[in-house]
Amino acid sequence: MALTYFTMSSAFAVGMTGLTLHRKHLVSALLCLEALLLALFMSLALTSQTTTNPNTTMQPVILLAMAACEAGAGLGLLVATARTHASSHMKNLNLPDM
Repeated sequence: MALTYFTMSSAFAVGMTGLTLHRKHLVSALLCLEALLLALFMSLALTSQTTTNPNTTMQPVILLAMAACEAGAGLGLLVATARTHASSHMKNLNLPDM
């Protein structure tokens, strides 16, 4: 069980590292967000299987629905920026530095 938790923590850390370091294209940022949500889904699914609390059984399904909404909104933003700016480069979007 410890190996499974380590794998999920590593997947979350890799997704977070990719999101912070490789922000060249909007597609890569969206893929890193999907990796983060997949790691969270796996950890919630494992937690709901190992505990006997019936309140935790709907959490992975709700997170999966939110991930689908996030993917749809992200792809909509990708199409909108590709049409208006003619590329998906993050440098062309005039975003303020954080």
